[in-house]
Amino acid sequence: MRKKKIPLRKCIACGESKPKKELIRIVKNNENEVSVDLSGKANGRGAYICSTMECFEMAYKNKKIQRALETEITEEVFNKLKEVIEK
Repeated sequence: MRKKKIPLRKCIACGESKPKKELIRIVKNNENEVSVDLSGKANGRGAYICSTMECFEMAYKNKKIQRALETEITEEVFNKLKEVIEK
C-alpha cells in the first residue's frame, strides 16, 4: 500500500517548509478581502505562517504578509491572527 503524500507549505516569515496542517493560512479573496482561514480551504490567494509569535512578529514588522498577498492588511486581521496564534 502506498503512503499518502503530506502537502508541505513554506512559512512566509521564517521560510521553513512544514506540513500544511501545522501552518495558519491567510487568504485574499476575489473582492480583495483578507481573512484568517482556519479550514485551509477558502478560495483565493493564500499565504502561510507558523503558529509562533516569533514568526508573527517578523511577518508583521517586515510587512511580509502584505507583500505575499499583494494588498494592504487591516489591524483587525492582524489582531485575529494574533488571537489564533496565542491559543
